[in-house]
Amino acid sequence: MKGKWRILCAVFLCCWLCAIPVKAVGDGNVDGGGGSMGQGSSQNVWSPGNDGVRVTVVRAEGREPVTRPVDLTNKKPKIDYSFGKVCKLSYSGGTALSVDTGTYEYVNPAQALPKIISSQSNGAANIEAIKNYFTDEQVIRSIAGLTGMDFEVLVSGGYKLLLEPVGYYRFQGSMIATTATEAALYDEKLSGGLRKRMVSFTHKNLPLSMFLETGDLGYPAWGKSTDQTVSDEEIKSSLGLGIVRFQDILPEGPEVASYDYEYRTNTEVITSVRIKGGQSDPEHPVTVTFQIGGRDYRVENVYYPEGEEQLAWVRWTTPKEEQVMEIPVTVEGGGTAEKGIITARITELGKNPPPDPNANDRNDSFQAVQIPYRSEATTTGWSVWKPWWKAEWVWHETPEAEEEGYWVDEGWWEFLLERHSASLSASMELWGDEKSPTANGKTMKSGYGFHERVMTSVQTDQPDAVTPAQNAVTYFPEFGYKTFWRLLERMGDGYGMTHEFFENSYSTYRGRTHFTPIWYPDGSYTPYTWLMDCWTPAGMLARNLTDTLQIQGNLWEDWHIAPQNPWR
Repeated sequence: MKGKWRILCAVFLCCWLCAIPVKAVGDGNVDGGGGSMGQGSSQNVWSPGNDGVRVTVVRAEGREPVTRPVDLTNKKPKIDYSFGKVCKLSYSGGTALSVDTGTYEYVNPAQALPKIISSQSNGAANIEAIKNYFTDEQVIRSIAGLTGMDFEVLVSGGYKLLLEPVGYYRFQGSMIATTATEAALYDEKLSGGLRKRMVSFTHKNLPLSMFLETGDLGYPAWGKSTDQTVSDEEIKSSLGLGIVRFQDILPEGPEVASYDYEYRTNTEVITSVRIKGGQSDPEHPVTVTFQIGGRDYRVENVYYPEGEEQLAWVRWTTPKEEQVMEIPVTVEGGGTAEKGIITARITELGKNPPPDPNANDRNDSFQAVQIPYRSEATTTGWSVWKPWWKAEWVWHETPEAEEEGYWVDEGWWEFLLERHSASLSASMELWGDEKSPTANGKTMKSGYGFHERVMTSVQTDQPDAVTPAQNAVTYFPEFGYKTFWRLLERMGDGYGMTHEFFENSYSTYRGRTHFTPIWYPDGSYTPYTWLMDCWTPAGMLARNLTDTLQIQGNLWEDWHIAPQNPWR
C-alpha cells in the first residue's frame, strides 16, 4: 500500500514540476483572519510556516467525502503522531478522533502553497492568493490526478473541494499534525489541556486562517471577530475550512444574513448565547437573562473557568404570527455575552399550498429538474462546565501560647467539562391513495392522490435542552420544487413525532392526500421534504428526505364508457 502511495505521489509531483498558473476553474468560498501569537515554550510551540492544507473531494448533493483526504505542504514535517486522514465532514457526521502514530503522509507540490496561517513574525496570509491557488486549473488537474478523480468529472458541478488548514507544532514535547477541527476535538478530550498551552495557535490563528464567506455544505458563514480566540464548539461548527465550488447546483435558501435565528411560527425553539470573561464559579456566579416577548427568562449558575466560555440557553415557543423579534440579553455577576441583542425572524410555512388540480390541466413544456438539497445537520454536541472544589488544607500557627494554630482550606475551584449531544434520524414513506382503484404499492396512475408519512427519531442525553423535529415541508416535482409546497401536520408529539399531509380541501373525501397532475409523464415521481426545527443549544438539526412513486398511465385510462341499457 505504501508503495502505491509513493507512486501516486511521484505522479502528482511530476505533473506539477512543469506546472504554470493558468485560468481559474472554480469559485473559492474562503476567507481568513488571525492575529499575533503569544509566547510559547520549547515543549509547546508552533513555528511560522509549519502549515499545510488538507484537500478532500466532496459530493455536493450528498455532502459526503468521495476521496481519501490529501495533505499538501511546503515543509517536510517530522511528525510523532497525527489523527489520520479524516475530513471535517466526517467528524461532523460522528467519526471519532483516533490517534495515528504511523508515518505521516503528505505531498510537497512543485507549485508552492501560498502562506496559509498568519503570524506576527511572518506576516499575514493573503486570502486572495489562497483562493487563486486552489482555483487554478493546473492545481485542480493535479488534485484530480492525485485523488483518482477525472478532471472533467470533478469540475462538472457535482463535486466540491473541502479545504482545511493543517498545523505542525510541538505539544508536550511531541510534534503533531492537526486540522483546526482535530485540535478542537483533541482539546475536548484533554479537558482544555491543548488550549491551555497553545491557545494563540490552536484556538486563534489555525481555525481563523480559513472560514466561509457564505454558508455551504452545512457550515455557516463566519461573521464574528477574526483576531480573537475562539471556543472548541465554534471551531467544530464554523471554522477551519474553505470550499471550492465549480458550479452552484443547489437552490439558494432564504436570505437570513441579517438575523441570528430563523424560526417558524408556533414552534418550540432553543435560543443560546456564549458567555465569557473572568471566571464564574459558585462563589462568583453568572446569571443570564433573555427578554423574549415581554417575559424574562433567567438562566442562573452559568459557570466556566478563566479563559473559557459557556453557552447559556432558554427553551421557548415562538408566536403564531410572523414577525421579527429582538431579544435583549443581560449578564449579571461578571462576564459578557457575545451579543447584547439577538434578532430572530419568525416565518409562517403554510402560505403556499398547491392550487386545485383540474382534469384538463396541461404542461407540454414540462422538464424534470434536479432534486434540491439543503445544508443539513443530523448530529451536534455542546458542553457544560461543572465546578468542583479542590481542597488544600494549610496549617496556620498563632502567636498566642495557649493556641498552637489552626487549619484553613485554601483550595480553589476546578472545572470538569461535561459533554452532551443530540442526533436526528428520519425516514419518509409514500403510498397511493386507497381511492385509487389501480394503485399497487408505489406504482400509480397520474391524476390520483398519494399519502406521505415522515417518521422522526431524536436521541439525546440532555432532553431538556433538545426539542423534537417539529416541522416538515414537502416540495413537488411538477412545480420544480418551488412556488408551491405543503406544510405537514404534526401527528403526536415527543422525540418520535410523525408528520403527514393536512386534510386536502380539494379532496372529495377530505383525505390527507396530494394529487399528482394528470399530465405528469410516466416514470419516477419524487417529492422532496425538508425536515427541520429540532433545536439544540448548538443550533438546529435538519434532514433532507425523499421517496419515489412510479407513474404508469393516467386517471382517464380507468374510465369506462358504455351505452345506456335500453331495457332498464
